[in-house]
Formats: sequence, C-alpha cells, structure tokens
Amino acid sequence: MTTTRLLPSLPPPPRWAVRAAHAAALVTLPSGIWRLLLAAGFTAGYTETGYEAMGFTGWGAVYVVGLSMAGELLALLTLGLVRPWGELLPRWIPLLGGRRPNPRTVTVVAALGAGALTLGLTQFALWWAFPHPNMTPLGNTLAGFLYLPLVAWGPLLAAVTLDYRRRRRAAGA
Repeated sequence: MTTTRLLPSLPPPPRWAVRAAHAAALVTLPSGIWRLLLAAGFTAGYTETGYEAMGFTGWGAVYVVGLSMAGELLALLTLGLVRPWGELLPRWIPLLGGRRPNPRTVTVVAALGAGALTLGLTQFALWWAFPHPNMTPLGNTLAGFLYLPLVAWGPLLAAVTLDYRRRRRAAGA
C-alpha cells in the first residue's frame, strides 16, 4: 500500500502500524452488526422475554444504532494516525478543516482513549464467566464471540499511538 506523505520530514508509518490501525477499525464491526440486528427486530440470541425486557424497540433501537455508529466512527479515527488526513484535516470538517492537528493533543487524546477502551472492554474477555439469563445458550456463545474482538481495540490503538508519537518525535515536529 502506498501512502502520500504531507510532511516530508515525517517518516512513513511502518506496515505493522498501518495494519494495526485497520484492525482497530475492524474490531468494532462484529458487535456493531449484532446490535444493528437487535435494533431491526431480530432477537439475535435473546429469548423473546429477554429481548422485550432489554427494550430494543423505539428509543432503545435508536440508542443501539447510535452506539454502533459512534463506536465505528471512533474506531475509524485510528486510521488518522497513519494516513495523510490525520496530518492535515480535510476541509469539509467544520471549524477544523484545513488545519494541522496538534501532535501532542492527538497523542494525549489517543492515549487516554486507548486506556479507557482497555479498561472498559477487557470485561468481554470474561463474557462466559458471567450468567446471561435473558439469552439462549447459543445466543450467549455467539454474543461472546462477537464482542471478544473489542478486547483488542484499546491495545491496538495504544500501539498505533506509540508509533505516531515515535514518528513525530523522530521528525522533530
């Protein structure tokens, strides 16, 4: 994959960092698609009474769709750490378009996000250790596997953030 560099003094990201950024953007998809199925009216592993109790209709559906969209959009921001649009924000972004983001701010926000994601999503590695009485046995197993990739989101973002900081420091930017 070839990339265009806007800052000639900035070294290109290594292949592993580009792959890790893409992986970070992809790990939110399985759980997001599952939540979209819930919002569309599929029980997706819940029992009928469990589905009704969770309130996935009306505003509940709006919530789970919004959660899926927000998660994917935040995950896609990881690509900005390895792509040219992360060095110069696209003009269509209100108030910020056409500006270079402050590398220190980007690093701090990304590092805080990586820490929060790691702390908040590690629980999904233990999905099967807790009972889920509102789900069928197959649904419980399937949901566990769909949420398991989220455990990698924080560490992937942390790795890409460290590389971003290393490259910025090497360039003296």
